[in-house]
Amino acid sequence: MEGFDPDAVLSKLTTAEKIDLLSGIDFWHTKSIPRLGVPSIRFSDGPNGVRGTRFFNGSPAACFPCGTALGATWNRDLLEQAGMLMGHEAIAKGAHVLLGPTVNMQRGPLGGRAFESFSEDPVLAGSCAAAVIRGIQDTHVVATIKHFVANDQEHERMAVNSLVTQRALREIYLLPFQIAVRDSKPGAFMTSYNKVNGTHVSEDPKFLKDILRGEWGWKGLIMSDWYGTYSTADAVNAGMDLEMPGPSRWRGQLITHSLMSKKISPHTLDLRVHEILNLVNRVSKTGILENAPEGSRDIPETAELLRSISGESIVLLKNDNKVLPFNKTKTVAIIGPNAKMAAYCGGGSASLLPYYAITPFDGISAKTESIKYSVGCYSHQLLPLLGPKLRTSDGRVGVTFKAFTEPATVTERVPVDTVHLVDTNMYLVDYYHPKLTDDLYWAEVEGFYTPDEDGDYEFGLTVFGTGKLYLDDEMLIDNETVQRSGGSFFNVGTVEETGIKNLKAGIAYKIKVQFASGVTSKLTDADGVVSFGGGGIRIGGTRVIDPDEEIKKAVQLAKDVDQVVLCVGLNQDWEQEGHDRPNMDLPGRTDDLISAVAEANPNTVVVLQSGTPVSMPWINKISGLVQAWYGGNETGNAIADVLFGDVNPSAKLPLSFPVHVEDNPTFLNYRSERGRVLYGEDIYIGYRFYEASRRATLFPFGYGLSYTTFKLSQLAISYSGKILNVKLQVENSGEVDGSEVIQVYVKQRAPSVKRPVKELKAFRKIPVAAGNSTTVDIPIEGRYATSFWDEGRDMWITEKDTYDVLVGNSSSHTPLIASFEIDETVWWSGL
Repeated sequence: MEGFDPDAVLSKLTTAEKIDLLSGIDFWHTKSIPRLGVPSIRFSDGPNGVRGTRFFNGSPAACFPCGTALGATWNRDLLEQAGMLMGHEAIAKGAHVLLGPTVNMQRGPLGGRAFESFSEDPVLAGSCAAAVIRGIQDTHVVATIKHFVANDQEHERMAVNSLVTQRALREIYLLPFQIAVRDSKPGAFMTSYNKVNGTHVSEDPKFLKDILRGEWGWKGLIMSDWYGTYSTADAVNAGMDLEMPGPSRWRGQLITHSLMSKKISPHTLDLRVHEILNLVNRVSKTGILENAPEGSRDIPETAELLRSISGESIVLLKNDNKVLPFNKTKTVAIIGPNAKMAAYCGGGSASLLPYYAITPFDGISAKTESIKYSVGCYSHQLLPLLGPKLRTSDGRVGVTFKAFTEPATVTERVPVDTVHLVDTNMYLVDYYHPKLTDDLYWAEVEGFYTPDEDGDYEFGLTVFGTGKLYLDDEMLIDNETVQRSGGSFFNVGTVEETGIKNLKAGIAYKIKVQFASGVTSKLTDADGVVSFGGGGIRIGGTRVIDPDEEIKKAVQLAKDVDQVVLCVGLNQDWEQEGHDRPNMDLPGRTDDLISAVAEANPNTVVVLQSGTPVSMPWINKISGLVQAWYGGNETGNAIADVLFGDVNPSAKLPLSFPVHVEDNPTFLNYRSERGRVLYGEDIYIGYRFYEASRRATLFPFGYGLSYTTFKLSQLAISYSGKILNVKLQVENSGEVDGSEVIQVYVKQRAPSVKRPVKELKAFRKIPVAAGNSTTVDIPIEGRYATSFWDEGRDMWITEKDTYDVLVGNSSSHTPLIASFEIDETVWWSGL
């Protein structure tokens, strides 16, 4: 793909060609203009890996740890490496533009998509985003920072009006985007679905023209979120360049009509087209051909970096009596519903098909042979996917998918397509076959299930469309006659309908699903959803267990071993795009299991996988706690590395963990109420709220333990008027090499408005060998360290006052304090 002169091309385009460039041609591609040498370019999700062009039967990819895990590393250099790997993955997938990173704020603990984001703090979030973007764009792939702005919940996300003060917008919600623009210059922005203060962001010139392109001086392309365009002239005039996906709903002939009626001027049309041409020309440097084939980079170097990132993201939250690291020569019980399940990513557009996924059981088993296992309890929301446990008629792992142009009632119908699949979560949004020319089509999915033991087995069928599941040709589940909305498939699918059958071990039972595409869906009550079309089929199943008996088995197992690891948490069924969590609780009988096992063995360590905080009523009963997030392909290996001390944990929490959901600052203002949500906590998000209200947290922002100890001393600061320089000594006073995160907070002593107790302004991760010490210098731009947003002047203000610098290793532990003076009040704007 060759570059071109955007100005020259623009001068030669016809009006019709210009209009064609303003929207995608399909889910992932822009319009080409062959006569002028303008190729089509490809976009791809997402924030934690590069899926490619297909949800359905996609190419395997490298799955990175989720956003909160990346934030927990507090390591810009490592995140830059991660971004570079994402860029190389994009090139392998033939994608010129990557739709990430996500830099929205962690307002509260219940956001369905919050696991994609980095932090509750704008400085940490913006710094992480900038590092990832620099890495991506070093490969010439363009990064798309999203979702601009205040897209912090899933409930009625396309309709909700986020009511936010100007000060909170600037200090909390816009600031991470501002930092990313300052430090990395992302090539593209994606607008959010929601309104802010009455206007959808995709058609609000205040955000797109005045702030982003005007005040910040940013240059690049602005695209909509998928189906996040709601107008023609308003969006074009506001500065939204590209409507995605295609075919267009709001442009095309509507642009022609707007030009004719002078609602859009030719000059404005040219501005929008020019940004698209600039982007297409820019990504020509990737060398990716138009409509390139999708490949992979499943190489040892990829696995090594993913394992390093995942290991450095794991936070050690509790380690009483030095229960960790485990001894490899002692016996270990692995207990819990997440032990043999690789919870490698959250759900929605962040999900992808991984090259592989290491479970905690596999990772731990590779470290020691003295292993015993019990599931303990179930914690799934949807039954575990059946695909890996099924076999096709010719013995391959998985199922056979057949597509038809006629329903099952037509005898002797012939499939137009036959596909072998391992994954039985089939989102058909991008399924295509040339003989399927209508939105209405039918499918059949077939596989054989052989139980390991006698007993009752439960099967589940979830659809976007209609379907029935048959066991040996006997209908077991009817998800067609009556349907119930369940939030699946981006909130347009059904609940999981289930059926139970007693099966015998060793017998192969035929599982068959008869399905009709999405247009046959009978659901009418899904609120604020994005229907991406096509359809969806999800087939799950597992043996029915007696919860009380399973917990008893786990307790007995725990009594018989030296060390216990409890693998628990959430997965992409609980944390996913489309809906928020209703509470912070762990699912099912998880809390009962943890309490019972902890009482049976004092050397019990909980490995918790979730993208956001959960309740922990058992916290005082366990000896060890490890927060492992969703760790990507190398999830299980990274967990085992930390448990056995091959990796010394160095991660810190990028968000506060409240004791109860009621304690969090958004509790009374989290969800859409008649189409609006009040950001009532204002600037007091996360630790800012807990400190101002003196409300205890379960674990504070910035907190994390190590297998060694660190001492911070000799704080010295200097302020030149432009740069605040922070200098201190960091000593590793323990016996293990490790890394410490130095966190620098600033407090204004006598502000003219209420300000947080202190605010994070800089950080640095420093490796220090055991017994050694090092000097750390952390320069901070003075105005970013001291300013708040003056709503009276609509500018940043640094007031004449005394400022304290507080340095430590968490928001709750800042023992080093020094101060400096500012002699004159000044206002400023821009970057």
